[in-house]
Amino acid sequence: MTTAIGGRRRQRSTRQGGLVRDQLAAADGFRSAQSVFSDLRAKGEVIGLSTVYRHLQALADDGEADTLQTAEGEALYRLCGQTSHHHHHLVCRVCGRTEEIEGRGVEKWAAQMAEQHGFTDVGHTIELVGICGACTANGTRS
Repeated sequence: MTTAIGGRRRQRSTRQGGLVRDQLAAADGFRSAQSVFSDLRAKGEVIGLSTVYRHLQALADDGEADTLQTAEGEALYRLCGQTSHHHHHLVCRVCGRTEEIEGRGVEKWAAQMAEQHGFTDVGHTIELVGICGACTANGTRS
């Protein structure tokens, strides 16, 4: 069930939502909805895949979870790390290691482009993808 708060739709806290959140909290990195679903089912929880997707999206919409897209277009989720403000990600395409990074220049550019073209309430997502130092040192390539 959703409720309107300050003009936004917010997912009401439920047992299943707590299970999804706890599963993300127990993970070291980003997780797909399918992997969260599989792990919950393996623990004997009765939950549907669409319910998992809905709760993951609600966590992302509320700013509690980070999301990124794989090269195949799959959304991955994790609970927000140390920063609670808008940030971007630097992702290793080999091991998946992810660093949260700021991009003040990007923020300024996005605001300028929005203003120049008469847009308001503009959001954006930036993911920089490369190979981390550990994978480079190991000679691991994608």
